Amino acid sequence: MQKRWVIKEAPDAAKVQHIATSLNMSLTLASVLCQRDICTFDEAKAFFRPSLQELHDPFLLKDMDKAVNRLIEALHQQERILIYGDYDVDGTTSVALVYGFLQTYFEDRIEYYIPDRYSEGYGISFQGIDWAQENGYSLIISLDCGVKSIDKIAYANTKGIDFIICDHHLPDDELPQAIAVLDAKRADCPYPYKELAGCGVGFKFMQAFCLQMGLDEEPLFQLLDLVVVSIAADIVPITGENRILAYHGLQRLNNGVLRPGLQALKELADLRSELDITQIVFGFAPRINAAGRMGDAKRSVAMLLAKTKEEAFDMVQKINVSNSERRGHDTSITKEALQMIEDDDFLRSARSTVLFKESWHKGVVGIVASRCIEKYYRPTIILTESNGKATGSARSVHGFDVHQAILACSDLLDQFGGHMYAAGLTLPVENVPAFRERFEQIVTNTILEEQLVPMVEIDMPLELHQIRPGFFNILKQMEPFGPGNMAPVFMSTCVYDTGSARVVGDAHLKLRLTQDGETFFDAIAFGMAEYYPRIQKGIPFDVCYCIEENVFRGNVTLQLRIKDIRFAE
Repeated sequence: MQKRWVIKEAPDAAKVQHIATSLNMSLTLASVLCQRDICTFDEAKAFFRPSLQELHDPFLLKDMDKAVNRLIEALHQQERILIYGDYDVDGTTSVALVYGFLQTYFEDRIEYYIPDRYSEGYGISFQGIDWAQENGYSLIISLDCGVKSIDKIAYANTKGIDFIICDHHLPDDELPQAIAVLDAKRADCPYPYKELAGCGVGFKFMQAFCLQMGLDEEPLFQLLDLVVVSIAADIVPITGENRILAYHGLQRLNNGVLRPGLQALKELADLRSELDITQIVFGFAPRINAAGRMGDAKRSVAMLLAKTKEEAFDMVQKINVSNSERRGHDTSITKEALQMIEDDDFLRSARSTVLFKESWHKGVVGIVASRCIEKYYRPTIILTESNGKATGSARSVHGFDVHQAILACSDLLDQFGGHMYAAGLTLPVENVPAFRERFEQIVTNTILEEQLVPMVEIDMPLELHQIRPGFFNILKQMEPFGPGNMAPVFMSTCVYDTGSARVVGDAHLKLRLTQDGETFFDAIAFGMAEYYPRIQKGIPFDVCYCIEENVFRGNVTLQLRIKDIRFAE
């Protein structure tokens, strides 16, 4: 698929020169920093050396005092507490963190609960509240869900059950009548950082509990491995406080004693090098998610809390079976969905994709939506039937707000929620044709032509000879990379392969590139085998790429991970 190459605007030259002089670095690297709004020595120090001392006061979160006081009251009154979390990675890591931390203080008076994706659906459920009442729980702490559960919290209040909500999703104008609603995105919350993951909100709650009780925070900081897994999997910006939490979470993963559950996941995913955000996203997250998609998400929490290697490996093996089953559904449904598009003249030329089939597996529709976008780059919704309703997931393309597009169709829906690039929705089956037509109309009227073409955002041009170990060492210190701080993408023009180009694996290219015939770099281009015939002929081309380390049989070399290839017309 052809991509748009967009080179970022060059930052102010005076600021670039200032930071280059202050840090004794090249103008190229200084420009990369300035593009990320790091233009002074102090800003660079905070960026390169994230400190836990720079974390915000947790009591700046609206209602934090109420939440902590109610938790301490429950501790003193010997109450039973239920830790309630969503079934995805953010939810299960949140539960593992809060339950694991509070278990020391509440011992056998604390339990955790993860709703069933199919019988209960997303978030707080009436069934979960009934279960809490039947088992004597008087306080529920919800994590990564609850900020829109007005009716559920009202129901809990009639049962004499208090709620403390820890969420990070955008709330409606009306908030649930809980004891406390901890969410930096609520309009009246003064908290200075708005992009915490759900696990991050749970962490801040436990931090406030430590401060109020005069407890040592070090045992809590040891749980930052769970926080970084949630940050990576939930694709929240790795900026500000999230950067601090992710940085120290990765330190914990790579330099500390890996908890047995994550060690088992690491070995199962065959991750041999130092863990980073990308490896968490592709190695850990799918397997943790698989338990909730294909079975019982409580298994993921139990795996994360496992005390021994043997216990963890037994659980991970079971979760991996679920992941293999998930992959099977993912592959077969994606193939079927793409065939439906290709067989339909209207769908092939549409600006959006809305597909429905009652037999598709609910647990993978979001993944299938993303797979469809890889071939047909446009807002996509995949629906299946569950409990007599059409339900599914939406995914979007760069710059297009799919949540707003769905909002414009809300009269056809039972419920929906999400954000700019991903959403979930439920509607009557008979409304699917009308919804498909309305959604296509909304997208057609609002999407820009350029948003229908995938974009590669390039930081700046670079000559291959500029890439040296010292250059890369500074780039590496800019990690962790992710949304808000993506790995720098460079562009080099008129490069050519030295004659070693070959197709490897599933349509990938291995190359050895040079510009001047003196500086050479190995390169990998995933899914770009189509370019092989022209490259093999020695035709020069332009590349955009990230620079990374390649570890092979213990040897570490620099490698270019190619994002796209472009030949002169």
